[in-house]
Amino acid sequence: MIRKISIKFLIGFFLIFSLSFIVLNQTVKEFIRTSNQKLVTSELVGVKNNSNVYVRQAFLINHFTSNELYFGEMALEMANDLKHATGSNVSVYTVDGELLYSSDKSMFPYQKDSDLKQAIKGRTAYSITYDHNTASVLFSYPVVIDGSKVGILRFSKDFSLIYAQSGRILDIIFFITLAIFAAAFLFSYILSRHITIPLVKLTWASTEVKDGNLDVRIRFNRKDEIGRLADNFNDMIDQISRQITIIKKDRDYLKELHQQEKRFFDNITHELKTPLTSILGYAELIRENGEKDPHFFEKGMNHIIEESRRLHTMVLKLLEVSRNNSMISESDKINAGIILQDVCDSMAIRAQRYKKSIKYQIEDDLVVFGQGDRLRQLFINLLDNAIKYSLSLSEISVKALHVDGKVRFVFDNPSDPIEADQLANLFHPFYLAHPSVSEEGSVGLGLGIVKSIVHDFGGTISFDSQNRHVTVTVEFDGFNSKRTENRS
Repeated sequence: MIRKISIKFLIGFFLIFSLSFIVLNQTVKEFIRTSNQKLVTSELVGVKNNSNVYVRQAFLINHFTSNELYFGEMALEMANDLKHATGSNVSVYTVDGELLYSSDKSMFPYQKDSDLKQAIKGRTAYSITYDHNTASVLFSYPVVIDGSKVGILRFSKDFSLIYAQSGRILDIIFFITLAIFAAAFLFSYILSRHITIPLVKLTWASTEVKDGNLDVRIRFNRKDEIGRLADNFNDMIDQISRQITIIKKDRDYLKELHQQEKRFFDNITHELKTPLTSILGYAELIRENGEKDPHFFEKGMNHIIEESRRLHTMVLKLLEVSRNNSMISESDKINAGIILQDVCDSMAIRAQRYKKSIKYQIEDDLVVFGQGDRLRQLFINLLDNAIKYSLSLSEISVKALHVDGKVRFVFDNPSDPIEADQLANLFHPFYLAHPSVSEEGSVGLGLGIVKSIVHDFGGTISFDSQNRHVTVTVEFDGFNSKRTENRS
């Protein structure tokens, strides 16, 4: 199942913006909560300082032997005065937490007394209570006169206005942030479509080309990378179309050449058949009549000679055409090591007839440029010479290896010494270095063919005769070099 890239973009943007929105919203909430807490703490510090000043002044004006007793007697007056001074409801407790007086008991519920418990232990504490749109703070601290606790003051102060303002600010920030992220998401979606729609068109166009439709073209009125990609795509299709046109023309041209070649060989076959039929007919008549009819005998012999000359001329022309076709045959990269190994295995049977053996060492990937059948012909001729002219019961060594970027073939066999002047003539047609040991029917054309092939391949060949060994070395330009394989 193919997943559209536009859907991936959409899901990715949605996840990124949702996560960013949640993180930002929580961060703002935490910031406002911390700010409110600092504001409440500052306000309560002010309440504590003002109430401490009031209590100290009251104790300075009236000197009692028991400060704790006086604190209890002035609880009513103290609560009412502090209520008006601080704008908060006030409760007065003994040091043990017993209520002496409260300006409004309903503002000090019994179940919410964690701050009072802390004050009994000698600490200052407060707790915040939220109820819908209201927020109240219970604040308690122990009153200390001359280094000893005389009672506890507890305040209930309303902070609903501060938290209501904070809530409105949070709502405003929430909606503004939501609007910003919605606009950013919409813009990102539009941008993703601006990118993905051309990609969808390119995908469709490439599918059409894959199915063989080379007439498809895409046009984007854009100057960015996607526009450039579309132009390159169109140029690529144009180039493919031109190449296909060239291939079709070459195919038709090759087809025509094949037809011409067929007509040529049909004609040459007919032309060869005619003189051969004539020669055969006259030869049979001459064999039957002998020299009984001198006139017919002379006429027949002359006809045979003329037809033979004409046949010879046609054969030479045919060989010339065949050579030209061979010369223009296509060259390609070929693995010479595989061909050489196959030739060595095939020639091993011939070597056994002469009671000789072939041992070869061929590296891998001996790649050269040329025609495989001609390279095979080269190896056959060199191995055939080595078999015919090596000493009895000898072992012929064949090596193929990479040397300095070239592919080298070395054919070594024990042999009678060859003089230096003879080495220079080995490539001449019909030349035999060892006429006394030459095989019946051998006319000395093998090395001439070898030299021609090496020359066509752009390589070099050399002979060396030392220590009763003849070594033939052939080198061609190579392509790579890898590991070595030994076989015998």
